[in-house]
Amino acid sequence: MTKDDMQYEEPEIIYIPDEDGNEEEFEVVMKFEVDGSDQKYMMVVPLNTDSSEEEEDEEADEVYAFRYEEEGDDLKLYTIENEEEWNMVEETFNTLLAEIDETE
Repeated sequence: MTKDDMQYEEPEIIYIPDEDGNEEEFEVVMKFEVDGSDQKYMMVVPLNTDSSEEEEDEEADEVYAFRYEEEGDDLKLYTIENEEEWNMVEETFNTLLAEIDETE
């Protein structure tokens, strides 16, 4: 594979307000739909540029999942509060990660 064959995509960044209304940056790791459902999900990781290194290490492995809907340019995020739905999303995410690892 040559350098020209490799495609580098810009990371997709979204902004999610916290409890205090401050917008935090998150990088979208993956978007997917769960089989047998018309629901769309995204996995995001926080982009903390102003926290200490120790905090970054602790948060480096944090991945957040949201159900989302797109209406034109608007993106609506919904937290996953149902344990059954969360388990389904987690299983799909892990399966997709395993498939990516196999192809690399």
